[in-house]
Amino acid sequence: AGPCAITTLISTVALSKMLSLASASTLSLAPAALMRAPAVRTAAPVMESKAELESLAGKLNPVIGYWDPLNLADYDQWSQGQEAAIGFLRHAEIKHGRVAMAGFVGYIVHANDIRFPWDKVAMAAPKGLSPQELWDVTPEAAKWQIILTIAFLEFWRENSYILSKEGEQHYMRGGK
Repeated sequence: AGPCAITTLISTVALSKMLSLASASTLSLAPAALMRAPAVRTAAPVMESKAELESLAGKLNPVIGYWDPLNLADYDQWSQGQEAAIGFLRHAEIKHGRVAMAGFVGYIVHANDIRFPWDKVAMAAPKGLSPQELWDVTPEAAKWQIILTIAFLEFWRENSYILSKEGEQHYMRGGK
């Protein structure tokens, strides 16, 4: 079986699991199901110390418990304190996990030559290239546009002034 057949099999299995998880009330057109209020996050982000992480780890997975082989919980990022370092590491883990997932999906899309017919830029790119070759044929201006957009988004989420105007706090100060 080639990579395309494996991708099709994975997509089919994922779709069937998604559909089997959907409840009958959400699939029906009952007005009550359509008028349901969105879930509201009630717990506010909190700063956590190493002791709180150890306690939480024991509750979440009693078999493994607390495991920190690199001793990162004691790491003091820029002399900001243990809680700030834990906030920084947690935020970095979530952000990089999301980037990795998006990158994996992008790789799969390009490796299988999936294109959207309304996207004229994608349709203009040569077919049959690997994702690495597609990056090589991408114009330099487009590469800079991608990098500068990411840099702007990083700046926006790190700027304390902007966060305060949005009613939020920096993740190293107890924000999300």
